[in-house]
Amino acid sequence: MTALALNCTLSPSPTESSTELLAQQVLDALAEHDVRGSMIRVVDHDVRPGVELDMADGDAWPDIREQLIASDILVLATPTWLGQHSSVCQRVLERLDAELSEKDEQGRLLTYGKVAVVVVVGNEDGAHHISAVAFQSLNDVGFTIPAGGVTYWNGEAMSGTDYKDLDSTPETVARTTRTLAANAAHLARLLGTEGYPPSDAT
Repeated sequence: MTALALNCTLSPSPTESSTELLAQQVLDALAEHDVRGSMIRVVDHDVRPGVELDMADGDAWPDIREQLIASDILVLATPTWLGQHSSVCQRVLERLDAELSEKDEQGRLLTYGKVAVVVVVGNEDGAHHISAVAFQSLNDVGFTIPAGGVTYWNGEAMSGTDYKDLDSTPETVARTTRTLAANAAHLARLLGTEGYPPSDAT
């Protein structure tokens, strides 16, 4: 199985990213369950605003979407700004809206059978709010959320410490990340073996 992490940091490469660090830890944990992972830093690509599959004029989303559709697990990773997910993350969610029009021969969304998990970092509160918004959005467009489908780190309020500045990963974060990976891989295998019924099933 494969996983794609969309890193929605506001910082372009090669700037260090706390969001990337925790997202990579999720990919590393998934690898322990035989899931191959890759990551895209979305801000490095010209993803146009809109809710269509292809907004034309050099829109980078179609290539990213191709990798997403080919993956079994989506890792949506975002920093926290003003208590909210990043504008880059919001753009990804908006572009995923186009999936509502894409269906297979049995009337199911192409995202049915795919698992999505969320990663949140920030030195302020907001992880529960952000994951709630992301879960609902991802589920709306067809993804399945596993139990324990988010891992996050929030530093002390109004402090300047970032996740990437920590000397080591807090055990609670590491444990949550391991649980997320185990549950996501398990659910993806189940859905890969026996997916959802056709949309007209009673």
